[in-house]
Amino acid sequence: MGEAAGMQPLFIIRYSLNSENAMFTASELLEKINSHIADLQFVRTPKGLYDPVTYVLSMGGKRIRPVLMLMAYNLYKEDVESVFSPATGIEVYHNYTLLHDDLMDRADKRRGKDTVHKVWNDNAAILSGDAMLVLAYQFMAQCPVGHLKEVMDLFSLTALEICEGQQMDMEFERRNDVKEEEYLEMIRLKTSVLLAASLKIGALLGGASAEDAERLYDFGVNMGVAFQLKDDLLDVYGDAAVFGKNIGGDILCNKKTYMLIKALDHADKEQLSQLEHWITIADFNPVEKIAAVTDLYNQIGVKGLCENKMVEYSDKAMDSLAAVSVSDEKKKELEKLIKELMYREV
Repeated sequence: MGEAAGMQPLFIIRYSLNSENAMFTASELLEKINSHIADLQFVRTPKGLYDPVTYVLSMGGKRIRPVLMLMAYNLYKEDVESVFSPATGIEVYHNYTLLHDDLMDRADKRRGKDTVHKVWNDNAAILSGDAMLVLAYQFMAQCPVGHLKEVMDLFSLTALEICEGQQMDMEFERRNDVKEEEYLEMIRLKTSVLLAASLKIGALLGGASAEDAERLYDFGVNMGVAFQLKDDLLDVYGDAAVFGKNIGGDILCNKKTYMLIKALDHADKEQLSQLEHWITIADFNPVEKIAAVTDLYNQIGVKGLCENKMVEYSDKAMDSLAAVSVSDEKKKELEKLIKELMYREV
């Protein structure tokens, strides 16, 4: 169907296609996708709708999801540039969720910079986030037509599951009886499925077998749970300057993290009384609350419990990756990546 007269393009992409016969490292793929995203120019109007989109994408970040898609594709094919659009789609979608997450959580910082609703306002964060969701689908739909239905079905299911996970997370805020199993299912939906879908889409576009695509999906699910558990841990024990957001934010808003759930499970009577005091009190000094709850976590030993659970899911991820039917040499970068995620400080 021809483009209507006067219709503005959604975006302009400037890049050259270079077919290179090589397995790329995660760092090389990160550089490639960063360069590609930096070259995006949103030319539609009004400018005020797209400025927050450009701002969010310019923050950088780890770009784990598009890199995973490119890494999975690269297990089977070498022309990674051919899937830059779907990889961009997964990153735009992820940043859309962060934009709305920050608004819902009233977060001031993201990747060391002011969040969109702080720079602009709440309405701008909502509307520009909505635009990012549409743009994500536009980018994803640029995948090869032979895989279009399968990819879009998976992407749509993943997007819905993320909403389900977010709703569970919100409902947990009103409960003090959240079980470990419920929490792990919530983070599978809210965090893991997008990592898993990134890998599976990359594998499908690369021509992987259905079995390999599913194994890579399972690898992503388990890696994602380990990743979120590390995030929970860093919110308490990380360095704010390195982590890119304020430490103790989860404690201040009584977020049901793995740390809090295990603390409530393992606390003795006195520790439980103190935890419940800090959870229920409405008027408090933020520094004092963070220090008091962190001290209780130290007494109860939740850091070690969280680290043990991280290792459990990391091991499951490695088992799934080991079953993928490509050479061990080709899988080294994915093995290296999960180790870096496990020991990261950001």
